[in-house]
Order: sequence, then structure tokens, then C-alpha cells
Amino acid sequence: MIHDLAQEELDKIRPGLGGDTKIIANNGRIRHCIGCFGCWVKTPGACVIRDEYGDMGADLGHSSELIIISQCFYGGYSPFVKNVLDRSISYIHPYFVIRNGEMHHRPRYEQPLDLSVWFYGEITEKEQRTAEKLVRANAVNLNCQRVKVFFIRELAELEGQLC
Repeated sequence: MIHDLAQEELDKIRPGLGGDTKIIANNGRIRHCIGCFGCWVKTPGACVIRDEYGDMGADLGHSSELIIISQCFYGGYSPFVKNVLDRSISYIHPYFVIRNGEMHHRPRYEQPLDLSVWFYGEITEKEQRTAEKLVRANAVNLNCQRVKVFFIRELAELEGQLC
């Protein structure tokens, strides 16, 4: 699970998460992807920036589901969640395949991935449409089997939903 919640907010929804759920949170020290593609060429499958976010591609590759909880920013992810996703590019190969009549990156891992995204906050209809398109495009790029997108106003609506 990748999230941008405060610790007290996470603690309220944590009981609904499985015990084997890896939780990716903002520790305040994440470095931005530098766009070097070293995770494809120099250190295939791992980010060249060696910190606690450096193995995000492998973490996704060994997961059956990715849950994202993010405040909605103009129809997109929060800056932290977007940064984690950028640092996860090693989840896919640099090589291309045709999928759904479009060119996409070839998957690096065999494990199929399901994607569930929960956007929260005051979200307009236009932002919802944009976010829905973004998540669906991400799901195709990540070769996800199933995708679900949810919009909530208050984080309290998450309690009991992540089972």
C-alpha cells in the first residue's frame, strides 16, 4: 500500500489491512526520480538511488495487489504518491509490446497485479474524470488484471473498506 496519510489516519484504517501488507509511507526523505533510466540499464529492476524506496519495482513485482490512498490533486496523485510511482518504473522493462492496440512497456514480473486507488478530499466531477482516466492508463501500463477507483470526501469513509 502506498499512501500519503498522517500516522494517526493510517492507524484508524490499519485493522482492515492484511498482516502481510507492506506499507509505503512518507518518511520525509524520499528523493525524486532523476530520469536516468538506470533502473533499466545500469541496475535492472532496481533504482540507482539506494534508499528505502529503491526497490519499489521489485516490491510491486512480488505483490498481488497495489492499494493507493492519495489526496486528489487536480485529478492526479499527491506529490509523494506520484514520486513513489515514478521511483517504481523498474517494475516494467524498457522494451515495448502492443497491448489493447497501444504500445506499452513489457512486464518484468510474472505475478499479476490488481490496482485499487482511493482518492480523498474535495474532488470536482472534472477531477474525478481525470483521475479515473489516469488510474486506468496506469493500470494498462502496469499490466494490471483488475482496477478499481474510489472517491471519498472524508478519510473516515475508508474505515473497514480495505479488507
